[in-house]
Amino acid sequence: MKLRTHYVFSLGLLSLIDSLFLNNFLEIVVISGVLSVIVNNLIDSLGHEIRGRYISRTPRTHTLTRSIAWGLLPPVPISIIIYLLFPSYLLPIVTVIDGVMVGPSHMLLDIFTERGIYRKVNGRWKRIALAHFSYDNPIINGIAIILGALMLFIALELHSYYHYYF
Repeated sequence: MKLRTHYVFSLGLLSLIDSLFLNNFLEIVVISGVLSVIVNNLIDSLGHEIRGRYISRTPRTHTLTRSIAWGLLPPVPISIIIYLLFPSYLLPIVTVIDGVMVGPSHMLLDIFTERGIYRKVNGRWKRIALAHFSYDNPIINGIAIILGALMLFIALELHSYYHYYF
C-alpha cells in the first residue's frame, strides 16, 4: 500500500483504540497521528531496499513480530517524555499500546499486496500474500483510506457519546 494509506488507516485504528481510554479527543488524534507517521515511515524506510530497478520489501521490518518491535521503538521515549511533562500513567501506557498496534496495522494492509509480508518457514523467509493487489492500486488504497477515516469518525462519535453520558 501507499504510505499515505498506511498513515490514514493507522490514524483511524489508533484513534478508535485510544478513544476507549482517553477523554481528550485532541490528545487522541495528536498521539495517534504522530505515531502513525513515525512508525509507518520507520517500517517502510528500514524495510525496503533497491534491487535493480525495483524497490523490494525485506523481512527486516515486514514480519508481524518485527513490526511490533519497530512499532515500540518510537513510543517508549515519547512515553517517557509525556510522563515527565504530564505525570499520569494513562497517556504513556496508551502511547505504548499504540506502538504495539501500528506495526501490525501496517502488515495487515501489506499482506493484501502482491508482494505480501514475510514469515519464517523451516528456517527460510517465505512471503505470504492474500490478494496480490498492486501496492498502488487506487481502488484498494481508497478502500483502506475510507476504512481509516470511518474508524476515525467512529472514534469521534464513540468518544462524544461515551463521555457525554458517562
